[in-house]
Amino acid sequence: MTDSLLADATDISAGPVSQLLEMGGPVMLVLLAIAIAGIVTFVYLMLYGAFFAPRLTKKLKKGITVWQQKPDSEGPGHLSRNSSRFSRLNPLHHLIVGTMNARLAGTNPQQIRETVARDAHNALEPFEAPLKIIEVIAALAPLLGLLGTVMGMMEAFSAMAATEGRANASQLSGGIYEALTTTAAGLVIAIPFAALAAWIEFRLRRIQKTINSALVTVLSVPAAAPGNHETAENAGAGTDASPPSRRFADYPATGQQGRLANATG
Repeated sequence: MTDSLLADATDISAGPVSQLLEMGGPVMLVLLAIAIAGIVTFVYLMLYGAFFAPRLTKKLKKGITVWQQKPDSEGPGHLSRNSSRFSRLNPLHHLIVGTMNARLAGTNPQQIRETVARDAHNALEPFEAPLKIIEVIAALAPLLGLLGTVMGMMEAFSAMAATEGRANASQLSGGIYEALTTTAAGLVIAIPFAALAAWIEFRLRRIQKTINSALVTVLSVPAAAPGNHETAENAGAGTDASPPSRRFADYPATGQQGRLANATG
């Protein structure tokens, strides 16, 4: 009784593997392995993106609006005080608050732009490796399927040559069927992963545009450094007292957006 149960369990566990070997040989196992790797990568990417993807939330939109109306320390302070534990995981929150504080500290606009471009690129960098893995799987699966088909056809014609052309049609059709199975499996794996790669790339481009738009908006608002309120008032009254290196308006916005796009792309 025990031996029969063990034999049944062995048949159940080895059944799918043996069927895959019979249908496509070792290439089928490789296709199965890369399909599992792709699914794991996609699940990881979705879970990581749910917590750490840059998001322009309602609080950030409100903070940017307040910053445009009154660019002082109240804007970043309000965002920092009202940030929840989940919002602290948002890289865009830290980018916007850090950019506002740098503007208020009177940091050189060129240095701010370089820092923002680097930090924005770092925020998107963790998504590049999973996307590349999915793209490689989508490109590699059809080639592996074709390899399995070629190997199966070689075995079928080798068997026919060994029988000196006396192999019947059923034997050849069975071998060709097994060979073509790997091509079908490769296409079944490649098509959904190619669609997923295109969708992920589209999402990353949208996130990149959101980051660029939000940061350019924050950078384009003139802000006075702490302790230089008289200078800011004189500048508003028409006196050109603020130093040119501290005025972001001296730098064209199109150049900033291009720099950010190149750095984050």
